[in-house]
Amino acid sequence: MGGERMVYTLAQVSEHNNSKDCWLIIDGKVYNVTKFLDDHPGGDDVLLSSTGKDATDDFEDVGHSKSARAMLGDLYVGDIDPATMPAKAQQTPPKQLENNNEKKTSSGFMIKMLQFLIPLIVLGLAIGIRFYNNKTT
Repeated sequence: MGGERMVYTLAQVSEHNNSKDCWLIIDGKVYNVTKFLDDHPGGDDVLLSSTGKDATDDFEDVGHSKSARAMLGDLYVGDIDPATMPAKAQQTPPKQLENNNEKKTSSGFMIKMLQFLIPLIVLGLAIGIRFYNNKTT
């Protein structure tokens, strides 16, 4: 990695999307993983499906080992031009759904409590009636 770093656009990296020439973007860096396709424990399809986009989340979700992360240094070819990357959309659930979940949670709690208390009340009444009947006879 001596000298000037190469900077690639997403379009340039996306051109390398087959088993003979496969590049990935992970943490803003571009890696040529072609020579690793046959050795990848998850198979080459996993790597090929991550081309043409930011594969950081895919890489992190798997929980790669320290040795797998160290291999990236040998596969590094340059950096990605951040201006060519699409903005990540933040997904937030609608407010209405959050309120519904709170209602479901509190009503769910009440139902579980009733399922617990009603049998106890019935049992208490049965014991009380039996005790009362034994005393009167």
